[in-house]
Amino acid sequence: MSGAYDDDAGALFDSAAVSGGEVVLRPWRAGDDLALLQVWGDPANVQQHQDRAMLAEDAERPWRRALVAEDAGVPVAAGVVYASSLHPQRLWLYVETAATERRRGFGRALVAALRGLAAQAHAAGAIPTTALKARFAKDALVPGTAGEEGVDTEAVRAQTAALAAGTEAFLAAEGFTPVQRSRRVAVAPGAIGLPDVRDEDRPDGVVLEEASTGSVELTQAVAAFYDAVHAWDPSAMSVGAAQQLLLGPATGASGAVVLRDAPKAEGGRIRAFAVSYTPERQDAPADVLVGWDPELSEEDALQSVADLLALLVAQHPVQVEVDEAMAPLERIVDGLIGGNAARTLVDTYVFVDDAA
Repeated sequence: MSGAYDDDAGALFDSAAVSGGEVVLRPWRAGDDLALLQVWGDPANVQQHQDRAMLAEDAERPWRRALVAEDAGVPVAAGVVYASSLHPQRLWLYVETAATERRRGFGRALVAALRGLAAQAHAAGAIPTTALKARFAKDALVPGTAGEEGVDTEAVRAQTAALAAGTEAFLAAEGFTPVQRSRRVAVAPGAIGLPDVRDEDRPDGVVLEEASTGSVELTQAVAAFYDAVHAWDPSAMSVGAAQQLLLGPATGASGAVVLRDAPKAEGGRIRAFAVSYTPERQDAPADVLVGWDPELSEEDALQSVADLLALLVAQHPVQVEVDEAMAPLERIVDGLIGGNAARTLVDTYVFVDDAA
């Protein structure tokens, strides 16, 4: 692709050849989301819904560049690349083309242009890297629009599978390879046998305590856990970042519990924790972040997570996010899925273009 991108003037890229004509790329502007919705239609699943939210006007902090591809003056595709201070090793990339316009080269033109913008910014010292990461759902039961009654889950799965096949082939052609799998899993109530809880009759039982989401101890535990399970995409989760991104009021965090080897008053340390993002218990699975002390052995972490999860789902379902890097939780979840006591709501894969 030829041409230059002028941040101040908002100049267009030169037109680039695509199958059946030419495409013009221009910066994202207000109203493009509505215009593209007309040609894209509703998102296929909840993951695509979240990824479309990446598309926005250019910014410097955090750094972001977004482009729209027009065909004969009509927006048909868009893409974005942006930096995260929490995960500085790679930039997020998202590109989408209208179903009727795929395989014409719009996606390739957008990726080439976005890579060029990233290279310019990197050379100017605005961002620390040009490596990219992208994600997509391979399977999903959850649609991309909320509040729907009687969702046809088979239709959601079929649409997701078709979209995933094309996305994976596109990313592979652009030099991307898989690096991580992440699932959102719903666990049924009563799915795990309850552990003994410490009391007068069971002095060796586990200790479950409520914790404030503003607690320094909990925040430190969450930050340590987050860093430990993101070695594949190194993070810099400070206590302040953990409070802001995972525990603060803006996150929707509504409560937390911790599992200890002894009461806090006796010096007991947090072995595992759960943070709820669902204000009230209901029939739908509550959204819960489950983590553990990364200094525990895998078997101790496995037992602690199993005990905590058992107590969480004693009467109500929950949904948890589990990455391949979360080995103890993954082992538990896989066993529950195999026993039909849990189901995967969305199965997402992350691809990168800098894997060795």
